[in-house]
Amino acid sequence: MNMVDKGLSGSSLKWIAIVTMLVDHIGAVVLTRMLLNYQYNETVSVSQEVYNVLYQIMYITRMIGRVSFPIFCFLLVEGFLRTKNIFKYLLRLAIFTVIAEIPFDLAFSARMVNWGYQNVMLTLLIGVLTMLGCSQIEKKCGDKKSLIVLLDAICVMVGMLAAYYLNTDYAHKGVACIMVLYFFRNNKWMQVMAGALSFCWEATAFLAFPFIGLYNGMRGMKLKYFFYLFYPIHLLVLHVLCVVMGIGSISVV
Repeated sequence: MNMVDKGLSGSSLKWIAIVTMLVDHIGAVVLTRMLLNYQYNETVSVSQEVYNVLYQIMYITRMIGRVSFPIFCFLLVEGFLRTKNIFKYLLRLAIFTVIAEIPFDLAFSARMVNWGYQNVMLTLLIGVLTMLGCSQIEKKCGDKKSLIVLLDAICVMVGMLAAYYLNTDYAHKGVACIMVLYFFRNNKWMQVMAGALSFCWEATAFLAFPFIGLYNGMRGMKLKYFFYLFYPIHLLVLHVLCVVMGIGSISVV
């Protein structure tokens, strides 16, 4: 077996991220609504034992879900470094940021528009713009390392502030973690270690990095548009499921 055939391809990592994201969102969108309904709706009651079991299941799904975002951040960095057309890459992210917003707001806020909380695609878009800014700084400044460090720091700060004030999912922390993975891109093991440390604010996010460490640099199956489509569609399906269950009007944010 050729060495490049060992480990995990980009598509294998993407599947791990997609499945753990789905588990996370089942917990965040459906199970959390059920718990809130039992807690505040006086017409619905369950025993404390049932409530506790449901809470534990919800908690486990959220912990499993912490694996997904670091993998998506890593794949975003890989996509940025490998793309042949950065403007098409940005345009694709921008289009699906808009497409995903209503399903995201319905799933989490129980309304079509919530300007107080934007979907993760916008975080990823800001991450790519920040990486683009830093890459241009590195190209323009040549061997002026001190200047590069200063301008990169300013660029990262602008990206983090943009995510913070736009209230994106994962916000400034998400952009900061993306940039850690970008800055350590030339040393795989340093990237894995620094990435795991940068996600210390997410209890089980470090579990994503053994998978990232197994990345073999190969593309694998062509899933170019699968995630872009899966993200808004699965959120819309979960919202519809909540509506059918009679809990669709409950906000979880």
